[in-house]
Amino acid sequence: MLEVRDIVKIYQGGTVNETCLFNGFSLAIPDRQFVCVVGSNGSGKTSLLNIICGSIPIEEGQILIGGENITGMPEHKRLRRIGRVYQDPARGTCPSMTILENMSMADNKGKPFNLLPCVNRKKTEQYRDMLAQLGLGLEDKMGVRVGSLSGGQRQAMALLMSTMTPIEFLILDEHTAALDPKTAEVIMQLTGKIVAEKQLTTIMVTHNLRYAVEYGDRLLMMHQGKAELDLSGEARRALKVDDLLRRFNEISVECGN
Repeated sequence: MLEVRDIVKIYQGGTVNETCLFNGFSLAIPDRQFVCVVGSNGSGKTSLLNIICGSIPIEEGQILIGGENITGMPEHKRLRRIGRVYQDPARGTCPSMTILENMSMADNKGKPFNLLPCVNRKKTEQYRDMLAQLGLGLEDKMGVRVGSLSGGQRQAMALLMSTMTPIEFLILDEHTAALDPKTAEVIMQLTGKIVAEKQLTTIMVTHNLRYAVEYGDRLLMMHQGKAELDLSGEARRALKVDDLLRRFNEISVECGN
């Protein structure tokens, strides 16, 4: 289980622009739950992911995984247990390296490299088989530099690479937002397949309300550092896109917009 306990996050503390985003916010996510998070800009969605991954510090509170307090654990150590895919396809891969080299790097996540070669040629066929499942023809481009691939191809690779080693949590930070609609559909189908097959505990931030309704088994709507909606079970299954849109409009009116 992933737990966020009573966290406080202040931006630009001690200045006239000081903003308290989270003030005693708590959240518990059971193992193998797929949570979709929606909300307007500035509602705390990406900040929550950054806090969980250790990208930004918190003023108060705790982050726990399986009962272990990881609040003081640096980001690179947390990412041995967490896979993350960013909005920008370029952030999940190394553009100057080939597909084979990227796959090899991902396969060695959390392991000491010592003075051994990074690329294990014996695993080339294994990587080729994994890439073939994406249906994007990447298995025939093992020697191609990743920087020459399309955004969708790179994002598919980033998703695959983030789950190659055993992880406990998958963090998806608007990972389809920079893609065209057709490619976004491909990435979402791949996401659902990987999450189901690997039974990963997943948090997906998205601005696409249809994806939020169609994927996952729990939905959070964030607003000003709080969960305005937290739906699971039958309430979550009965949710429609229009219901979410109506709530967004209600919040907008309440804020005077």
